[in-house]
Amino acid sequence: MSDLAAPVPHAPTRLASTIGALRDSGWTSRPVAQELRENLERRIADGEPLALGILGYEDSVLPQLENAILAGHDVILLGERGQAKTRILRSLVGLLDEWLPIVATSEINDDPFAPVSRRAIELVEAHGDKTPVSWVHRSERYGEKLATPDTTIADLIGEIDPIKIAEGRYLSDEQALSFGLVPRVNRGIFAVNELPDLAERIQVGLLNVLEERDIQIRGHRIRLPLDLVLVATANPEDYTNRGRIITPLKDRFGAQIRTHYPRDVDTELEIARNEASLPPTGVPIAVPWFIELAIVQISQLARRSPMVNQRSGVSVRLTIANYESVVANALRRTLRTHGSAVVPRVSDLAAVVASTQGKIEIEAMEEGREADVVAQLVAASVLLVFREHVVLEDAAEIVAAFDDEVVVHVGDDLDAQDYTEVLEALPVLEPATRRIAGEDAGTEEMAAALEFLLEGLHLTKRLSKDASGPRALYRQRRR
Repeated sequence: MSDLAAPVPHAPTRLASTIGALRDSGWTSRPVAQELRENLERRIADGEPLALGILGYEDSVLPQLENAILAGHDVILLGERGQAKTRILRSLVGLLDEWLPIVATSEINDDPFAPVSRRAIELVEAHGDKTPVSWVHRSERYGEKLATPDTTIADLIGEIDPIKIAEGRYLSDEQALSFGLVPRVNRGIFAVNELPDLAERIQVGLLNVLEERDIQIRGHRIRLPLDLVLVATANPEDYTNRGRIITPLKDRFGAQIRTHYPRDVDTELEIARNEASLPPTGVPIAVPWFIELAIVQISQLARRSPMVNQRSGVSVRLTIANYESVVANALRRTLRTHGSAVVPRVSDLAAVVASTQGKIEIEAMEEGREADVVAQLVAASVLLVFREHVVLEDAAEIVAAFDDEVVVHVGDDLDAQDYTEVLEALPVLEPATRRIAGEDAGTEEMAAALEFLLEGLHLTKRLSKDASGPRALYRQRRR
């Protein structure tokens, strides 16, 4: 569980409770960028990774991010959807000190030794070393905003609070302000997801806060020297001179890092295994290797397909969702047939239509054919896995066994015992099926391997296949 997901702990009682006690403890304040840099230096020296659970970026994105932090730069990650950009930004919380002292009751995490808000300044002036101090956990020092066209200056920077005015404060009184997200993350990390989606006037306001430290709220001008590290994400299509980003704000980022999808099947498969939320069952779940590879290849092929809009990207979340859908379909069968294990088959891959259609954008020429496009991707992925991993020395013998009277029925609703009967009736299929399933394979695994073998023979044009809904039959190929 990450720091952001975990409940905020209570501050240890041993920590200083007043400014005087804080000074006596020897604590010194430091800018956020320096704090991140020094903590990263320690982590690198100890051989610890910058971010846990982020795979495929060890030799590309993460070294660049480490360089940016060591250089004290604000960072923007450029990449299509589903490339772990937000997760990377949130992982930076782990580089903050676990606890940070602030002037008690401060809305913007005022430094006890250098307060910046009027309320905190007056409190310190009135109480001196007896000013109470509270401690903020690092998880509360991270602020995040998904940029949308309706985001306002009040959301990010602040607004005059009418309730405070009604209580008797003047418009010229700084304490009449209600601070927005950015000031409230003072002395922390502020993240903006999809930065170019902010309206230009809002980008200008954000630039003023981060660059000039000069805030104007309805004519109320205050100087607020905030201490922030700005991180952001954007789609490369939008982050160009022709896109929706103002040049001065673009220039504010010291590091621009390009993310990417997993570059190999093994990495994407490991991500899917780690992230997939599989249902708790009373029977074991065993996903065959060829089904796992086919699921990953669906995403990999979609990222190269001319039928899929590549500008919108093909997220790794597609692989995860398809993995979960295939297992769920196999679980449904297992519950109905009272099987001994949940073992997905090739016929279960039809379940990915529902989980794929909402996660890819079909090109205009293919609109209305989403299900057909997904079916083509599934067939291509199974064929690719079969050709790369299965060598059939006895293929001719197997094909010869399918005479005019021999047909084999398969389906996502058939009991594994039905496949066992096929192997008994056609013993020539057993050796190849066993090689695919493994020597220790049980009935369910053998059923899945047999179906994969038959589908592979069909896709390599050695057998014919008649499909109707979830059922199919394989037979001799017509000349």
